[in-house]
Amino acid sequence: MAFSRDDLLTLYRNLVRARKFDQAAIRMLGEGKFTAFFHAAYGGEAPGVGGTTFLRPDDYIYGHHRGHGIPHSAGKGIDLARLLAEHCGKATGSCLGMTGFHACEPERGLFGAGGTIGTAFPVSVGWALAAKKAGRGQVVVCFFGDGSTGRGTMHESMNMAANWKLPVVWVCENNGMGQFVPIRDAYPLEDIASIASAYGMPGVVVDGQDVVAVAEAVTAAVERARQGKGPSLVECKCYRFRPHVEGAPDWVHAEIRSEAEIEELKKRDPVLLYQKKLLQQGVATQEEIDRIDREIDAEVEAARRFCEESPYPDRSILENALYAE
Repeated sequence: MAFSRDDLLTLYRNLVRARKFDQAAIRMLGEGKFTAFFHAAYGGEAPGVGGTTFLRPDDYIYGHHRGHGIPHSAGKGIDLARLLAEHCGKATGSCLGMTGFHACEPERGLFGAGGTIGTAFPVSVGWALAAKKAGRGQVVVCFFGDGSTGRGTMHESMNMAANWKLPVVWVCENNGMGQFVPIRDAYPLEDIASIASAYGMPGVVVDGQDVVAVAEAVTAAVERARQGKGPSLVECKCYRFRPHVEGAPDWVHAEIRSEAEIEELKKRDPVLLYQKKLLQQGVATQEEIDRIDREIDAEVEAARRFCEESPYPDRSILENALYAE
């Protein structure tokens, strides 16, 4: 699949945006500005960005808890300042500061996120059924981690989606670790994509550190779904450079993950890999790369100020979400 120069630069901009906002979230959590916790995406931003950048505005996404949806929102064009404000419990947040990271922006195809692993699957089937009945060619892209593969909801949902040929693309962000357990100790197959054949749908494995490879695979699956041919599974083999959750030990079972292992993983940093490719292929100059970085830095700083200056919600809003108006 051929992307234009503008497409490739948009991918880079969104990838850098995801990285820098993720880093800002880590800092803001450490400063006590967040109301709860944060699962950093650092190192694993490419699946979320590559899987959303070329979607239609009216397509639906269900983001992964890794990065609290920042990479997926960056690609979909969702306001990341409001997403951070939601984490801070501010009234200017996506949901008036009431949800933490379960943010919702229906006008951009983001309908929130579940609080437990495995909830993404049946909800995405519901969205896909609604999209099919509406007949407007919308597609749902559901992101999930390798740790979700043991949940019955995944198998039930994939079976139903395939049986009804629903327009949903399943994107597995396989970073090889389900919290503290390596995937090799929790799953019997080398590739999660292998299960696709059990439901009669295509399954592909891509390099999840290569944002273009992700974008190509997901875009092809989305177009297939848009044509009424049903679901597909895209497995992105990626990494995470931080612990499962900020503030927790970076364990593998009961042993701390070694710094040497993390440094080895960082040799395939998705941002640096893509930056190098853009420069080598003549798609971008160093000056353009530097300008994009500066512009995203300014976005992040503006978002931080927005969060700090925004008020907390009035207690009177607590009843607003209880009843339909």
